Amino acid sequence: MNFTVGFKPLLGDAHSMDNLEKQLICPICLEMFSKPVVILPCQHNLCRKCANDVFQASNPLWQSRGSTTVSSGGRFRCPSCRHEVVLDRHGVYGLQRNLLVENIIDIYKQESSRPLHSKAEQHLMCEEHEEEKINIYCLSCEVPTCSLCKVFGAHKDCEVAPLPTIYKRQKSELSDGIAMLVAGNDRVQAVITQMEEVCQTIEDNSRRQKQLLNQRFESLCAVLEERKGELLQALAREQEEKLQRVRGLIRQYGDHLEASSKLVESAIQSMEEPQMALYLQQAKELINKVGAMSKVELTGRPEPGYESMEQFTVSVEHVAEMLRTIDFQPGASGEEEDEEVAPDGDEGTAGPEEERPDGP
Repeated sequence: MNFTVGFKPLLGDAHSMDNLEKQLICPICLEMFSKPVVILPCQHNLCRKCANDVFQASNPLWQSRGSTTVSSGGRFRCPSCRHEVVLDRHGVYGLQRNLLVENIIDIYKQESSRPLHSKAEQHLMCEEHEEEKINIYCLSCEVPTCSLCKVFGAHKDCEVAPLPTIYKRQKSELSDGIAMLVAGNDRVQAVITQMEEVCQTIEDNSRRQKQLLNQRFESLCAVLEERKGELLQALAREQEEKLQRVRGLIRQYGDHLEASSKLVESAIQSMEEPQMALYLQQAKELINKVGAMSKVELTGRPEPGYESMEQFTVSVEHVAEMLRTIDFQPGASGEEEDEEVAPDGDEGTAGPEEERPDGP
């Protein structure tokens, strides 16, 4: 059974009333026209009070006189179409009242004051029995119907109940369902909020762990840099020691070479002496010096391989392999590692103090 037909007049009236109300709205105060209503030459309507406000705003000199009428008239523009309205000496009180609109307003207010439910009840009529109101509910077919349909019609073998009872029951069921749905939405929103907090916590924890990871690797790089500096210093010291020794030997050999060259030069000059007696006076001494110089043995020559620096080769393959095995340790936090390091440091500082009594 289709009951929408019975509601069409009511729905149509409600729609018409809404459209009518829109036509009765003043464009100035945006409320329903208040009497008296004046009609402008452009056929638009205004409340006389609103028309007077617009007129005074457009004519400040007229407003300053403080009178309700003017002798020279005035002008203003229609707020709906911007048409210029020229007034006579009576001002807005010279505009014609729209009695038709005022009567329509009175009728609209009377119709609006009628209760909606009484109109609805008048239109709830049975389609098969046009004179019968819909007053019962068929529980078997789950449709509203009338008493004649129960007695003689299609629902004579069905179980029925009073319409208000079913109305209250289903309204209560719908209300309970809405309450459950709202409660479920609240729970879902709470879960969403918790998950958003989890996301924020994940971001905070990740940021903290990234900082700790950077600190760990920076400290590791600092250790490597420190050790590299120590090894470079040891290499530089060894280089300086070897260079100093070899350069000392070079100076020693150079001095011997210079003395030997001078002696050779003196011996050659002596051999060029033409007088035998004079030559013999110097020859014996030169022969002894040459013999002594030739017997001088230079010591301290660098041993073979002295220049090699291969002993300063560093093997880092195993260290690099160990570094490649660095990985995260589940369950271990940076704070726990710091706490574990602290006792070791305390023990390290306490060692010398405990050994002091034994030292002396």
